[in-house]
Amino acid sequence: MEFALSADQQMLQDSLRRALARACPLERVRRVADHDEALDRDVWRTLCELGVPALLVPEAFGGLGLSLLDAALVAEELGRHVAPTPFLGSAVLAPLALRETGSAAQQDEWLPRLAAGECIAGVAIAEAVAGARDGASVTAANGRLDGSALFVLDAGAADFFIVADRAGGLHLVRADAAGLRRSALRSIDAMRPLGELHFAQVKAEPLPGASAATLARLRNAGWSLLAADTLGAGEAMLGQAVAYAKERRQFGRVIGSFQAVKHLCAEMAAALEPGRALVWYAAHAFDALPDEAALLAAHAKAHLSETGTFIARTATEVHGGMGITDLLGLHYWFKRIGCNRQLLGGPERVRQLAAEMQGLATV
Repeated sequence: MEFALSADQQMLQDSLRRALARACPLERVRRVADHDEALDRDVWRTLCELGVPALLVPEAFGGLGLSLLDAALVAEELGRHVAPTPFLGSAVLAPLALRETGSAAQQDEWLPRLAAGECIAGVAIAEAVAGARDGASVTAANGRLDGSALFVLDAGAADFFIVADRAGGLHLVRADAAGLRRSALRSIDAMRPLGELHFAQVKAEPLPGASAATLARLRNAGWSLLAADTLGAGEAMLGQAVAYAKERRQFGRVIGSFQAVKHLCAEMAAALEPGRALVWYAAHAFDALPDEAALLAAHAKAHLSETGTFIARTATEVHGGMGITDLLGLHYWFKRIGCNRQLLGGPERVRQLAAEMQGLATV
């Protein structure tokens, strides 16, 4: 059986690649990083014009009603261009949470606005998925939240948040809620808008259909999309390394003619290519094979985390001393891959969870 992208999916990816090449060149990435913004409104506007925020919103709410595989193709292109936009939280996890567990009123209020790109949603599920850090966790009682959440996705310009509590429930919190304090969370990836949230008796709206299964679905989607983002970033670094090897001359020859450099490039390509099928199939399974989705998403996240790290290191080595300078900008992709590795759980934790899923390890 052949598993391949449809003509529409290929067109989506090609259109997005061309649009991002125009809207998000390296000069723009560098400018955003220098100003610590982690969000470029012009790039986000380009994505909105292409319908990216509407991908996973049902058609009844003005969305496109597409699959997670379509979202993975978008994530791959965003990783390829290290685009400074809110995507994983606002265009993927928040719509999924609302469409699957939100009340009719919550869906009517927020899903059409998300689809149109009129608002941005932050998602705080890191503690529930990857384990609490520094004592951070959120408790819910009597419609109020207390505690703190770290590594909140797309937090910087969010109009509302989807927040997981310690018991696995999900809540909708408006950004202007009394008692809520948010701040930017600096990470190695200046292109990803992460944040911290601190709650002091903050009024929250529970998502009535939320359960442990819902949180697991959000985790699976997050793992698959982070793997897709790393795939795109790895492809970009590999392409830059090959192009540099064809141009850089030493001892009267291009360095790509040296066997050692050839082997480095070949090893990167051989390591990265199998990850494409793994990522695409994990994203496909989210909608088509739900019983297999968790394990496939775990494999994709863990494998691409390790492969991406190898690509980032090796591509930098091919560039020699130039690879660690700001001139070429390789470090933006290097840092994107490093950030993706740890978000929602590093490969060690993800493999542990995968082992538990298969009964190979105990909690």
